[in-house]
Amino acid sequence: MTMTHKERFLNALNRKPVDLLPRGDGLWGETTARYIKEGQLRQGEDHVEHFDLSWRSAGWLNSTADLGFQDQVVDQTDEWKLILNGNGSTLKWWKNHSGTPEHVDFKVKERKAWESLVKPHLLNFDRRRIGCEGYREQRSRAHVEKRAFVWAGVAPFEQMHPVCGHEYMLMGMAEDPDWVLDMVMTYADMTIMHLEQLFAEEGLPDAFWFYEDMGFKQRPFMSPGMYRDLVQPGHKKLFDYVHSKGRKVIVHSCGCVEKLVPGLIEAGMDCLQAMEVKAGMDMPRLAKLYGDRISFCGNLDIRIVGSNDRQAIDAELERKILPVLKMGSGFIVHSDHSIPPEVDHDTLVYFFDAGSRMAQRVWPELSKA
Repeated sequence: MTMTHKERFLNALNRKPVDLLPRGDGLWGETTARYIKEGQLRQGEDHVEHFDLSWRSAGWLNSTADLGFQDQVVDQTDEWKLILNGNGSTLKWWKNHSGTPEHVDFKVKERKAWESLVKPHLLNFDRRRIGCEGYREQRSRAHVEKRAFVWAGVAPFEQMHPVCGHEYMLMGMAEDPDWVLDMVMTYADMTIMHLEQLFAEEGLPDAFWFYEDMGFKQRPFMSPGMYRDLVQPGHKKLFDYVHSKGRKVIVHSCGCVEKLVPGLIEAGMDCLQAMEVKAGMDMPRLAKLYGDRISFCGNLDIRIVGSNDRQAIDAELERKILPVLKMGSGFIVHSDHSIPPEVDHDTLVYFFDAGSRMAQRVWPELSKA
């Protein structure tokens, strides 16, 4: 009997055999625009359905401190606009292409400003932070389609730096660690408080996906010791909460976070996602160390996929996926980042299909069922 997308997704998280590997990814806006222009996608067409992906996601909480603050345009040109937002942060956003904003200035640079300008907004429930309608819609669609449904959102590291920036946050870890720990735990508590209300009204997801970009090229933003002392307590509280609901934790992180993986596993991470190749991450190496405890999602080099060379893609799939599966770990097909416009539409279809079939090389008996 053929497995459903949901069954494959959950089996991969539990390191169990599947007939086909679950699959998913995100498309850049420019990629979607290219596919529409070329007639490969219809305007407004659903990516999950079009590429037959294994899960839907929704539920991102609004972590902005002052939800009543209206963004102010401080300055702008034809190429960018400078925005002051409800976190007291001034960010430069590019108008003509996707990407993260440039950090320009922050009102919160130390503990006193955090305690007076931001923390009071995070201590009580605010319905504006939860998007019940989108959550309900995607959860219902996933159920009908027999796909997995995942709550996706940010965790403390990604909630802190929009308030004070990476520089002040990292200096705080060294100079005022109690301040950073207070931010971590405040955001963890705020997240759980709002998730409890969301799930009480709309029901639980099948898994949780936390976004935490904690690394850059060849190293993480912090030492493993600083992670354990200052960030792990918040992660453990969140991940314990997820496990109390009988669900698994997927952690996304761009950059090189290999040195943080033991601490993330101690905190309760069940699956590591992204594993950016150009930053120094190598899934087969990680699987040798941790494949008996966690599953993996990603690490398939988007530069190779973007070459549109199918032989090179096949080689990448074999080198990365087969060793992981043979070690007894689970794997979800996903690039090591997301899909840029260099990737041809038909290449992306091939990538998903060929990647999913890697399961048949390890468990051929399931593909014949």
